[in-house]
Amino acid sequence: MSTPPLTPTTADPSTDPIPRGWFRRTAVAHPIILLLGVAIPFVWITQMASALAGVDLMPAKLAELLLLVGLVIAITRATDGRRGVRQLFAGLLRWRLGWRYLVLVVAMPLLTLGVAAATGTLHQPPGGWALLGLTYLFFLAAGAVSANIWEETVWGAFVQGRLMTRHGLLVGSLLTAVPVFLIHLPLAFEMDGWHGTTWRDAFITWGVLLLAAPFQRYLIGTLLIDTRGSTLAAGLMHASINAAGAMAIIPGGWQNVPALIILTLAVVAFRSWRGLSPTDGYAPAITPASEAAERTVLGATP
Repeated sequence: MSTPPLTPTTADPSTDPIPRGWFRRTAVAHPIILLLGVAIPFVWITQMASALAGVDLMPAKLAELLLLVGLVIAITRATDGRRGVRQLFAGLLRWRLGWRYLVLVVAMPLLTLGVAAATGTLHQPPGGWALLGLTYLFFLAAGAVSANIWEETVWGAFVQGRLMTRHGLLVGSLLTAVPVFLIHLPLAFEMDGWHGTTWRDAFITWGVLLLAAPFQRYLIGTLLIDTRGSTLAAGLMHASINAAGAMAIIPGGWQNVPALIILTLAVVAFRSWRGLSPTDGYAPAITPASEAAERTVLGATP
């Protein structure tokens, strides 16, 4: 009696094995919720403790950045393996941005200065305009390298990339703005600590954050789509917004928010002129295989 030859079997892509371990199960089922459920309480506790103690928030902010990047690496490794981690950071190497570099570096400071001039809040630079420009470029480069490109690897590539894949440019960006706003709430006490900050000042800071966050995330969402997932471009835009608001000749630092809104509306108009949707779209280059498979199952295509 002969035994029939064995034929190799292949796994059914529609039936994934149940992941082992609570972390991997949660990462596969709810990657964004896992990130936010750990990161936001950690940030609130560490930064508010620093504010209550009257100490500098910078060590807590550094811990926040390390935790965020470490978590997205761990979650991505659990959901998409080493290939997913490489894809997560590949956007930092997409540097061929052409004319967009001019927008990334110049648009925000010029618009911010324009808002300050229009509102009568523009001061003369104490060291001259050349020194102001060099100071801006320093803060832009330092902020991008030390924090913003890594923040956008988390918020742009990991969170917003997934949400835009599921819901499109507009809804995905607005959904991303919610946790971005929440995790920055303790920054209202960064300058003067808990005891030196009035509730009026705190609510003003929160109001500015609440207004700016949706426009910032939408603007960065358009960049992620138009640059094919360049988190380098997203990080430079993030750094430019921050550096423009820190210029010494604009007291109060609020003038960059109207400038951000103007730039976002200008980008919407330009993309519409080019025939690009203001509400739909995502960046396939930063869409992990796990999200792409779900999109395929739902019948959606790029």
